[in-house]
Amino acid sequence: MTKVKIKKKSRGKQESLAPKPRLEHLTGQSNEGQEQLRALDLRSALHNEWMLAVVLAVVTAALYSSVLRHPFINYDDMSYIVENDNIHHGLSASTLRWALTSTDESNWHPLTWLSHALDCQLYGMDPAGHHATSLILHLLNSVLLFLLLLRVTGYRWRSLLVAALFALHPLNVESVAWAAERKNVLSMFLLLLTLAAYGWQARKPGVWRYLSVLSLFALGVSAKPMIVTLPFALLLLDYWPLKRIQSWSVPSEQFPVPQRSWQWLVLEKLPLLALSAASCFITIYAQRSSMATVQALPFGQRVANSFYSYTMYLWRAFWPVQLAAFYPHQGARLVVWQTGLCLIFLVTVSLWVWNRRHAQSYLAIGWFWFLGNLVPVIGLVQVGDQGMADRYAYLPLIEVFVMAVWGLSDLFEARHVSARVTAWVGVAVLAALSILTSRQIETWRSSYDLWAHALRVTRDNYLAEDFIGSALLVQGYESSGQRYSDEATIHFQNAVRINPRDAISHMNLGADLHEHGRLEEAIEQYTEALQYTGDRHIITKAYIDLGAAYQQLHDFDKAGQFYRMALALEPRNRALFVNMGKLGMDKRIVELRNLADAKPTAQGYLTLGQLQQAAGYLTEAQDSYQRALKMDPKLGDARDALASIMSQAGR
Repeated sequence: MTKVKIKKKSRGKQESLAPKPRLEHLTGQSNEGQEQLRALDLRSALHNEWMLAVVLAVVTAALYSSVLRHPFINYDDMSYIVENDNIHHGLSASTLRWALTSTDESNWHPLTWLSHALDCQLYGMDPAGHHATSLILHLLNSVLLFLLLLRVTGYRWRSLLVAALFALHPLNVESVAWAAERKNVLSMFLLLLTLAAYGWQARKPGVWRYLSVLSLFALGVSAKPMIVTLPFALLLLDYWPLKRIQSWSVPSEQFPVPQRSWQWLVLEKLPLLALSAASCFITIYAQRSSMATVQALPFGQRVANSFYSYTMYLWRAFWPVQLAAFYPHQGARLVVWQTGLCLIFLVTVSLWVWNRRHAQSYLAIGWFWFLGNLVPVIGLVQVGDQGMADRYAYLPLIEVFVMAVWGLSDLFEARHVSARVTAWVGVAVLAALSILTSRQIETWRSSYDLWAHALRVTRDNYLAEDFIGSALLVQGYESSGQRYSDEATIHFQNAVRINPRDAISHMNLGADLHEHGRLEEAIEQYTEALQYTGDRHIITKAYIDLGAAYQQLHDFDKAGQFYRMALALEPRNRALFVNMGKLGMDKRIVELRNLADAKPTAQGYLTLGQLQQAAGYLTEAQDSYQRALKMDPKLGDARDALASIMSQAGR
């Protein structure tokens, strides 16, 4: 009896390894021959898996190929890349020093800055190259996700479908098509590598393997601090699919790892938690000027918006329409019943997945991964003015896709739905998502298109009003050289009406009024802006613009006062030096004009015209030269200078 049992156990193990044991028995293969067949089957499987990964990458690249023709847009691309002198010279020791110490754009993400610097070194200011890097990272993320899921679960087609949903979903367009959002795709790439290293370390724990996990995680948070939740996410993965927790589950057959007590696994995460805490501290310091105060945004409104945002992220995962580059904060607009309904939904789903944590572990793990990974950006600590953002869903929705794919696959199997029908359902879903994604990509083809779309699909979107106004100004200047636009003025006025406490809206409206020559009204807007911002750069810009307005009003004392205040904040600001240089010339021009008007002489008007011409006031200089020639027609210098101006105007 003992021998029979051993043979049955051995035969069962042999069947689990060999895909066709009966055929081997019938053909009379030796043990050596069977091993060769198994090796061939394994190589064939690996070949098929890599072929599927290549197909996934090619399809995704084809869908996103149009982003390579898109320009930089006026939403952070300017400050991150186009106007950022610190990265224009590429990788260097000075760039590295700046990246490691900079908190520009209210973030500490040195690895992201270095990736932008490398792009500048490789492509210069050609946006195609910058977009290509982001797209390549997205392709790598999609392939890595597929291979990691396949390795730990053994489900080829389920893993492929999850990766395809991630690769082709419209919610992820923002992370790929927006050059300034490099930090999202880069941090995800490093997070997935961290997960791979973690699985490697779990299979055979060792110091060097654990150090690889720590190192990759450190690089990840230096690309974007949103992934600080990873230590908690790893505890979820310890439960499923790794099944590392001793006595909580049977060890995984597909990806066998040594089991440990839950206390040991928590202790294992402490060094990672220390890195997370350090990243959080640095991030809070970097974002201190961008954080909303409790007075500006009460905590109750933040909580209400967080419940709403959780629900909307999930809704848009399954119905991804009316996506926008900016969603206004909903905290003040939500009524009690709406907040309550969102909370009831979240609690109900949480209780449901918890009750099914043993039968369908992936449901609980997926749900708490979704909730937990959104915590840093859900708005309880509010940075910026957005209520939610598509880019924040890039990481959290991975496990929502796992929940959907694994859950529906189990349901179809229980209902005996054929594999062909299941496959066609998957293809249909991916095809529909690809169509929506293609349309969403096209909204990023210009700044104007991006914000025009945002205005169509959202309400009271002051940021979209601001940026579409700016886009109209750029279009007008490029087409006609005109620096102001009546249409842009309407959008800027809308922005101020919608959000009277937004400093940038006041700055934009002030700049437009300034160009219209309505200097007193412009000064009012600049002064308003100063009341609603603590951002050093915006304050400096307001001081410079106030100085320029007073300079044009010939109030040179006030102009000088504001320039000196700006100089104290940003001693290396180029625009400031230009304005201060012109301030001295303007003062001298006014003095000479008063003198020439009081005691008119041909030489006096000639000197005035020369100074006006040097300062760039060509119309005024032309008038001064004509007055000089009227008084002395033989004044050759005046005649030559006038001819020079006329020739420039004729070009």
